Amino acid sequence: MDVENLTSVTEFILVGLSSQRKTQLLLFVAILLIYFLTISGNLAVILLVRFDTRLQTPMYYFLMHLSGLEICYVTSTEPQMLAHLLAGNGVISYICCATQLFVYLSLGVAECTLLAVMAYDRYLAICQPLRYPVAMDRLRQIHLAFGCWAVGFLGGAVYAGCTFHHSYCGPNRINHFMCEMPLVLKLACDDTHVTQTIIFVLAGVGLLIPIFVVLTSYVVILFSVLQIRSATGLRKAFSTCASHLVVVTVFYGTLISIYLIPRSVTSSDRDKNIALFYVVVTPFLNPIIYTLRNKDVHEAVARALRRGGFEPKAR
Repeated sequence: MDVENLTSVTEFILVGLSSQRKTQLLLFVAILLIYFLTISGNLAVILLVRFDTRLQTPMYYFLMHLSGLEICYVTSTEPQMLAHLLAGNGVISYICCATQLFVYLSLGVAECTLLAVMAYDRYLAICQPLRYPVAMDRLRQIHLAFGCWAVGFLGGAVYAGCTFHHSYCGPNRINHFMCEMPLVLKLACDDTHVTQTIIFVLAGVGLLIPIFVVLTSYVVILFSVLQIRSATGLRKAFSTCASHLVVVTVFYGTLISIYLIPRSVTSSDRDKNIALFYVVVTPFLNPIIYTLRNKDVHEAVARALRRGGFEPKAR
């Protein structure tokens, strides 16, 4: 058998965020703190929705799944980043690289789909309030939520399969802090043009369909909201959608910039900065964005504190 058809690489070397030891240690402390806060914030959202009966509505049910996705997502990438920063080198085995790529892409596809489902849920709640309890009953919520997870892991399997069916015989340095699919493909020894085309088409369809659902839902919501004469109703409709729109814009914007905008040879550092934002910062910000101005969540926190023996101060 021809050597070129064999994978001889047993490990990859991740260049990481910096080669300066002092910078690596500073990044380690910062990312460790953000990781802890991300896990705590998203876990708090899950516990609040799970145990507060007033939050057991479709919107918060999907938010609970989003928080679960964020916890899994950061855990698939950040512990490895922290280990490499602490050790000062970025060696990762071939199997670990393939596993990481599969897991984080699966969770990314699932989140992409779930955000579209959440937009559709807001459309039903605001534009079809009479049909909403039937159209989004408990069984439908479960089907949609677990459908997102299933689509995610199917997509992750396809992307990982397309990436690692190629031969890798060297070089093995990846100018990133994790096994990012486009950069791993660049190291393949055989021709990847067909694979890159397939991945580009799949990524385009996988992004454009959810974006279309989100845009369509919010255009219809906008027209419906503009017809609301009550100032209170108008404010409530905007407040329930604003946080979701912020998260959607940040999430889809970063994905498009990474996977659909053509790369130049000198764009690796830019890609790392963007990736750092959506891997580390976005999962940390999401629970804050969804709860900062959310009266229902504030009241749920107050009830939880009262049950725990802590009486929140009256404003």
